[in-house]
Amino acid sequence: MTGRTGARTETRGAPPGEPGPGGPTDPAAGPAAAAAPGADTAAGTDTVPGGTAPPPPPAPPGPPGPPVAIALARETVPPALLDWIARLGPDLATLCGYQMGLCDADGAPAPPGAAPGPEGLAPQGTDPSGRSGGGKLVRPALALATAAAAGAEPKEALPAALAAELVHNFTLLHDDVMDGDRVRRHRPAAWVRFGTPLAILAGDGLLALAFEVLSSHPAPGGADVTGDLARALRQLCLGQGRDLLAASVPTATGSTPPGTPGAPGTEDTAAGAVPEISPEECLRTLEAKTGALLGFACRAGAAYAGAPPAAQEAFERFGSRLGLAFQLQDDVLGIWGRPGSTGKPALSDLRARKRSAPVVAALASGTAPGRRLAELYARPDPLGEDELALAAELVEAAGGRDWTLAEAERWREAAWESLRPLELSATGLAGLRDLTGRLTDRSS
Repeated sequence: MTGRTGARTETRGAPPGEPGPGGPTDPAAGPAAAAAPGADTAAGTDTVPGGTAPPPPPAPPGPPGPPVAIALARETVPPALLDWIARLGPDLATLCGYQMGLCDADGAPAPPGAAPGPEGLAPQGTDPSGRSGGGKLVRPALALATAAAAGAEPKEALPAALAAELVHNFTLLHDDVMDGDRVRRHRPAAWVRFGTPLAILAGDGLLALAFEVLSSHPAPGGADVTGDLARALRQLCLGQGRDLLAASVPTATGSTPPGTPGAPGTEDTAAGAVPEISPEECLRTLEAKTGALLGFACRAGAAYAGAPPAAQEAFERFGSRLGLAFQLQDDVLGIWGRPGSTGKPALSDLRARKRSAPVVAALASGTAPGRRLAELYARPDPLGEDELALAAELVEAAGGRDWTLAEAERWREAAWESLRPLELSATGLAGLRDLTGRLTDRSS
């Protein structure tokens, strides 16, 4: 298959997630190209034949459906995932299916298309049996949408979509264990339901399957998608490592939250010497932790579309920056989002005293609310509900929420700047804009 996407200029600099131009400290300078506004379609005033009255105006539209790429991902990805996880044997396949929302804890299939959430992006709630309708499928949808933007049929990128979703769920299984999160998608996390050893093993199995999918379906033109995935995983591990260390960093008062590696009573006390996390360090961590995998999904989608290397690099940079914007928005929802939409308890990030972007910005603000927040984060005992509500108010008063939302918008614009050198089809570009607009415009 020949490349369908041309590049006006060669992209330069380090790949997304690596130090160098294009990283969090060096965003694209220009604004994103604005989407062309749609023309207004006013109702006509002519009468129908025979001089009768004009027909009544159409009924107001209902809630928006899911983006085309999400709808296609829902149609194609879950059946293929079920086939692949079956290779892990019945026990691990049930655990993986439960993790992905494809079945309940006993292996009973989830209802097709069950309970999509806001904007059709995520499942919202479960039925009494504990079954849910699956995950958001953001990364598979990005792979499919990128292939379309590059001029190919979206389904050409199905191997990339599957690999990205398998790796994503590998990270979720391990993250929930590392973070001690007991709830995932409105129900007990897999490690809570099946035990920690099996949850870790299942994550390892999903990672192995991702490489098997790619190696058994090579991309055209000799594109090294398995090498690209390995590099993304290395960046992801670096980001996760920084995130774990950030949890052990002392606040301005010199204390460390209980239960973290550097806290009193734990074996690892060296982490207590790590300096306070800066907003810039936070951005680098988020780009590696979330942006690397979204960057891979976009690059691999372009590779399976037959795009040339320069276009693949541009799409990877696009996905990496978009991932950063997405994670910044997600950090806002981790404090102020509705549990029915996020699938986690209210104020969950503050309850766990995570160093999410709004918190880091507030702690670094040098304001009185920021100093008061540092005192709360340094408390050795769990925060009560009133204190959690106060912490959210302090983060906002210190400017943490506004800074995070502004950075999310800045990186969304930088993502679109990454694609400026490319010749993209109007139809494919519209689909990509529809998908990414929904992802980064979430408000609850």
